[in-house]
Amino acid sequence: MKPTSKKTKNKAKNSPKGALALRSQAWFDNPANADMTALYLERTMNFGLGFDELQSGRPIIGIAQTGSDIAPCNRHHLVLAERTREGIRDAGGIAFEFPIHPIQETCKRPTAALDRNLQYLSLVEVLYGYPIDGVVLTTGCDKTTPAQLMAAATVDIPAIALNSGPMLNGWYEGERTGSGTIVWRAREMMAAGKIGYQEFLKLVASSAPSTGHCNTMGTASTMNSLAEALGMTLPGSAAIPAPYRDRQEMAYLTGKRIVEMVRENLKPSDILTRAAFENAIVVNSALGGSTNAPVHLIAIARHIGVELTADDWEKHGYKIPLIVNLQPAGEYLGEDYYRAGGVPAVVAELIAQGKIKPALTANGKTLVENCEGQFTSDRKVIFPYAKPMKKNAGFLNLKGNLFDSAIMKTSVITPEFHSRYLEDPKDPMAFEGTAIVFDGPEDYHRRIDDPKMKIDPKSVLFMRGVGPVGYPGAAEVVNMRAPSYLLKKGITALPCIGDGRQSGTSGSPSILNASPEAATGGGLALVQTGDRVRIDLKKRTANMLVSDEELAKRRARLEAAGGYPYPASQTPWQEIQRGIVDELSEGMVLKPAVKYQKIHATFGIPRDNH
Repeated sequence: MKPTSKKTKNKAKNSPKGALALRSQAWFDNPANADMTALYLERTMNFGLGFDELQSGRPIIGIAQTGSDIAPCNRHHLVLAERTREGIRDAGGIAFEFPIHPIQETCKRPTAALDRNLQYLSLVEVLYGYPIDGVVLTTGCDKTTPAQLMAAATVDIPAIALNSGPMLNGWYEGERTGSGTIVWRAREMMAAGKIGYQEFLKLVASSAPSTGHCNTMGTASTMNSLAEALGMTLPGSAAIPAPYRDRQEMAYLTGKRIVEMVRENLKPSDILTRAAFENAIVVNSALGGSTNAPVHLIAIARHIGVELTADDWEKHGYKIPLIVNLQPAGEYLGEDYYRAGGVPAVVAELIAQGKIKPALTANGKTLVENCEGQFTSDRKVIFPYAKPMKKNAGFLNLKGNLFDSAIMKTSVITPEFHSRYLEDPKDPMAFEGTAIVFDGPEDYHRRIDDPKMKIDPKSVLFMRGVGPVGYPGAAEVVNMRAPSYLLKKGITALPCIGDGRQSGTSGSPSILNASPEAATGGGLALVQTGDRVRIDLKKRTANMLVSDEELAKRRARLEAAGGYPYPASQTPWQEIQRGIVDELSEGMVLKPAVKYQKIHATFGIPRDNH
C-alpha cells in the first residue's frame, strides 16, 4: 500500500449521521441501545468519569500494562504510564490502563516462553471485548514484545509500542558487563577455576545496575529494535535507556501519537506488511540480533496474515554485515548504542545501500523518511556498512535428517571456533564430529564435566527434549559450555545443537530451534551418542551419518515405545499449550489461533453482555 496515512480520514467523518464513529461509542453513546449503554456507563463512571468525557467522542486509549513487581524488566512502565496518560489526555483521548499477564524471562519456571502465547490470548480478549479504540503496548522483556504485537495484529485496532528501555551499562573492575552475556562468561570462568561462588554472584549482579531490560543485544533489545524497524513504535524509541529523561518524553509522545492514529484509522495491518518484515530481517542481521527473533517475527507475521518462513531469514538477512558493536557479538552496551544513534543510525546505513523498503510506520511516515541520513558520529559502536565488523552476519537455515529447519547465528562465530571447525582446506565451512547426546538440561549439567563422557574438541553436543512440547515451552537451555577440563586447556566452545532455544545474550554459535523437535518425532529423537554427524554450512545441511535402514529401525523402536518421552504437564496451561502449539520454525504459535485475523473488522463489535 502507499504510505498515505496522513491523509487517511477517520471512518467516522465519512459515516452517515448517527453512525458510530469509535468502537467505544457502542458501549458509551449508543441511543439505539439505551438500556445497555446505561449499564456500561454507570459502572465505568463509578470512579469519577463523567458523561461529558465518555460521550464526548474522544477516543478511549488502552495502556496494556506489563509493569509489576514480578516483572522487574518491565516495572518501569508503572512510571512511564503516567507520562503516557498525559500524552493521551493532551491529544484529546481518555486513558484506560489495564494489567495483562506478566512475563519475566529470568524468573519464570519452567520458562517464560510458556507465557508468550498466554499473554497474547489474554490481550486479544481485552482489546476485542472492552471499549478500547486504540492501545499503547508496554513492551520490554523478551516475550512481552512479540506477545503484544501478535495480539494487536489479531484484533487490528490502532496500536503503538513503547518499551521500558534497556538498563544502564554494567561495570565490574573497569570493564563493561552486559546483562545475560556475563552469565555465560562467568560460568566458564568458574568451571575453569578462575573465580569462586561469591565472585560469580557479584560479577553477574554488576550487569544490572538500574531499572530496565537487558543492556546487551539480547532478545529484549533485539525485539524492541525490530518493533521499531517494523514501524510499530515512534522513531528512536527502542534504544533509550530506561532511566534517561528521554524515555519519559518518548512515553508522552507515544501517548499523543496513538490518539492521532485512532483518528487516522492507522492499524497494524497497514504497518505490518511483507516489506516491513523484510526490513526487520535486514536490521536484525546488522544488529547481531537474537536467535529468538525468527520465532517471534514468524509468529507476528502469521497472526497478521503475512507469509514468512525461516528460509526468508537466510534469503533476506544472511548477506547483511554486522555493523553494531554490542555484546554478545561485540564490545559495547545499551547506553553506548543509544548515544551512537540507535535504530535510526543503523537503518540509515542500510538505506544508503538500498537495503530498506519504504514501509509505513506508526508516525505516518515511511521507515526511509524517518531514518534517511541519520548517520552515527560514533564509528566505534556503529560501523560503516562498507567496513563492517563481519560480512555475511545473518542466520543460516540448516536442514537434513536431524531436522527440517534449524537456525545458526553467524555473527557470533568466533575466530577460535572458525579456525577449529570451518577452515579445513580439504573441507572448508564444514566439519564432522561425534555426537554426545543429553536429554534435557538436568542430564547435561549432571554429565558435562564427567571425564567418562570422553568429550573432546571433535565432539558435537546435542540437547533434546527442550522444545515447545518436550520441555514444555522451548526453554533457553541450549547454552552448553565445554567441559571444565577442556576450558582449562583454552577450548571455550564446542559445536552445539538443540531443539530448544538459547538466550539472545549468549555468544555461542549454536544450531538452535531444531524443528520438528524430538517430542514430536523429529530427527533429534533418533540420534545416539557415538553417531558421526556432519554439518556443512556451504550446503546448509546437518545430518547423522547413519544409514536410512538404521534410522528406520530406530524410528520403529521409538514409535513402539510410545514416542520420545517427556515430563508430564504440571499445570492446565502446560497441557493445553502442548496440545495445540506449533514448531519453533513455525513461530511456536497456537495452531487454532492463526485463523483469527483482523477480528474487529471481520466480526465487528461483540454481542452485549446482558
